[in-house]
Amino acid sequence: MGIRKLGYVGLNVTDVEAWTDLLGRTLGIGVTTAKSGTEEIGLAELDEFKYRVALYPSAEDTPRHVGWIVDTPRELDRLTARLTDAGFTVEDGSPEEMELRGATHLRWFTDPVGYRVELAIGEAKARTSVARPDGANPGTTGLGHFVLASPKLAELRELYESVLEFKLTDYRAPGLYFFRCNSTHHNIALANADTPSIHHLEFEHDSIDDVGRSYDRAKANGAPISISLGRHMNDKAISFYVQNPSGFHLEIGCGGIEVGDDWVPHDFGVSDVWGHQHTNANPFASPTS
Repeated sequence: MGIRKLGYVGLNVTDVEAWTDLLGRTLGIGVTTAKSGTEEIGLAELDEFKYRVALYPSAEDTPRHVGWIVDTPRELDRLTARLTDAGFTVEDGSPEEMELRGATHLRWFTDPVGYRVELAIGEAKARTSVARPDGANPGTTGLGHFVLASPKLAELRELYESVLEFKLTDYRAPGLYFFRCNSTHHNIALANADTPSIHHLEFEHDSIDDVGRSYDRAKANGAPISISLGRHMNDKAISFYVQNPSGFHLEIGCGGIEVGDDWVPHDFGVSDVWGHQHTNANPFASPTS
């Protein structure tokens, strides 16, 4: 498969300082700054690579881009041809964009929702280890997945499953589908909704102890915990969620299962084994949840 993993996410945010405070004080994630052209951007240090989440100062809170890491230039060319054949216009990223992402190759297109999707080759390691506050080591180990909600669910499924060759792992009726581009249970989930949005972005942790310490730290510092600690039914991950300053959720989790080519997609029915109590209504709830 050409796409190897979810590499990075760029967000337009109205309050970079609030994001920095949430990530640092409650989750133990540092934010550095970098210039790209005339823009000063906050870069969240989830692991030893340059960044996984980029925060662009903006007058509105919206997703800016999603970046997927591709294996080789040949695979990038093959995926570009598939996208072009499917009617998408694929463009090259600028030298400034490539430098910021630490990429050797960068192409992008606009998905059916209107979001920019990037395909990149190469990642730049910016550090040998990440500085964490006391009690936060090792903390986050990378970017796991995100959930994209949209009224254009069928078009998005066609893009990710048929054009980009993601594999369906499982689903929950009505209108929630989980896809993978590697052995991880899912790298993206697509959901039906009246308006497009990112429902949540997941930060991977090494162990339940890391997640538990993050949970304690979030509660002690008054972070807006939006979904309590719990275990998902489908990928078996243990996690909790906080609401970020842009209004969607950050999932802090560990322990998701891996699946192979012999995996058979199925409706997993109930959303959680235990926990995961929502402070607000769950938009993906079903009568069996």
